[in-house]
Amino acid sequence: MDVLVVDDSRTALARLKRLLEQDRQVTAAIFRDPLPALDEARMRAFDLVLVDYTMPGMDGVAFVRQLRAIQHYAQVPIVMITSEVSDTVRLAALDAGATDFLDKRLGRVEMTVRLRNLVRLASAVRRLDDQAAQLAGEVEKAVRTLREREAEIIFRLSLAVEYRDNDTGDHTWRVARYSQIMAEALGLDPDLCRRVYLAAPLHDVGKVAIPDGVLLKPGRLDDEEFALIRTHAAIGKRILGGSSCALIGLAAEIAEAHHERWDGGGYPLGLSGEAIPLAARIVAVADVFDALTTERPYKAAMPLDEARASIEAESGRHFDPACVTAFLSRWPDIVAVGATASGRLRDVPFRIEPWARVPALPREVPEDAEAGIRQQHEAA
Repeated sequence: MDVLVVDDSRTALARLKRLLEQDRQVTAAIFRDPLPALDEARMRAFDLVLVDYTMPGMDGVAFVRQLRAIQHYAQVPIVMITSEVSDTVRLAALDAGATDFLDKRLGRVEMTVRLRNLVRLASAVRRLDDQAAQLAGEVEKAVRTLREREAEIIFRLSLAVEYRDNDTGDHTWRVARYSQIMAEALGLDPDLCRRVYLAAPLHDVGKVAIPDGVLLKPGRLDDEEFALIRTHAAIGKRILGGSSCALIGLAAEIAEAHHERWDGGGYPLGLSGEAIPLAARIVAVADVFDALTTERPYKAAMPLDEARASIEAESGRHFDPACVTAFLSRWPDIVAVGATASGRLRDVPFRIEPWARVPALPREVPEDAEAGIRQQHEAA
């Protein structure tokens, strides 16, 4: 145990050090000047502090007040050593944060007993602090593990949805990353950026309710079938809505509103402008951009520059202008996400979760059926 002793009297310092170190587990650091003692306390975590009241340059009350301002010393026992017994001094010391008082006039036996009790008190406080720190570490680890499992479960659920409508699960991860990048560019809170990243892959969860005969139909959809496809937004809200989990609630907003348009021409509610949830406005840009730049059996991938121009042209019409500006401001990062999905992992500076590196998911669908799927399926 480390004890800090501050007193301008050499005799008092020598006496206290001798009595304290009778316990071989105690090491006493002594200072005659309070200012160097404060500097040492900032660099070293003492378990017990004994400080004189009357000292040159700074009295004991001021010393205690400054020491308590240091984070480590919020709970450490700090004892005032003084022969001053006035209520004014004692109240001032207590107000500054002193734990107890030691009278310099105490005899050897009583002083020894008092110091031993203070050492025991300091030991108990340290044990409690150590236990609290250990518990906090365990809680932090448990929360981190829970968040990681939450992320993986949500992502894998989104892959199940993706499997019905696309040839590869990379779309799910790309939309998530594009959305996260835009959220960061918009200056959103880091925790919200993370939640957007996790919730975005569930944007098409409502498609699980669309019959394969419509979702994978070869040839042109009729008006009734296309109307059925559009119901996936409202269905997604019904699947995810009403959850007490904030992350699922955000995913519900995205699932319902990612096909709304800034100009009010979208679906299912015909919302416009800022009435559309921000996360859904972000995902709308990400989803369309990935649809444009992804090769499918029924279409070629649009070149990146053309896709970028298409997104920019829809600013203020389909998309929130602020989201488009955020998208364009991080263009190199957007391009890097596409490169990552193509396999060039080593060229990407940001962290990629191992479970997000998903393989292609080939479906057992007749070739003639795949060849006829409308491009509008992707836009829906």
